[in-house]
Amino acid sequence: MSALHRILFAVAAALVAAPTAVSAASLSVVTVTAPDINCVFNPTCTIVVTDSAGDIVLPGMSGKAILQSRTFTSASGAPAEGKNGYEYRIDLTQATSAVDASCVTDLTIDFGPVVQFQYNKVGPKDDVYVVTKGGLGTIGLLSADQNGSKITFTFDQPVCAGARGVKGDTTFFFGLAANGKPTDIIATVGSPGFGPTDVKARAPVH
Repeated sequence: MSALHRILFAVAAALVAAPTAVSAASLSVVTVTAPDINCVFNPTCTIVVTDSAGDIVLPGMSGKAILQSRTFTSASGAPAEGKNGYEYRIDLTQATSAVDASCVTDLTIDFGPVVQFQYNKVGPKDDVYVVTKGGLGTIGLLSADQNGSKITFTFDQPVCAGARGVKGDTTFFFGLAANGKPTDIIATVGSPGFGPTDVKARAPVH
């Protein structure tokens, strides 16, 4: 990450946190492995998923940049029986940039109430999990904060498009559970130097 990226990321993270510091609630975030996480949603530890992608369009960026939404329903007999699972991933691996700041720093989704489960097998129940082993990605979460029905996921470093022969970044899959069934929504991503950018996503009805 360049020095400019680090400065812009720090500024963007501060801007994300500042307006909601009083009213936002911090959600717990734990790291997990795949396919172990699947066992929370199906006794066979195998899940059937539905994937969709929303295009992320940033100034100075070309190629394919997406928000991947992954949804699935918990099976009978699973710890999360009767609930719906939601996973997300920012993927800029197929995008290139003509500028120095085609990056995503955060994602805000109108998600509604989160249902907690024991994802990492220790301690209290968890809100959000990040699949850091056994799946795609290299970038995790710095924090997840809920203000009303909206959750802002801030990444632990900018997710940037490729440049000068360097491939772009992708986050790990990160997920959570809810009562509501999936529906189409418009989420927003934050990018240094630009305002929030709309992107199609899937989230619970609430």
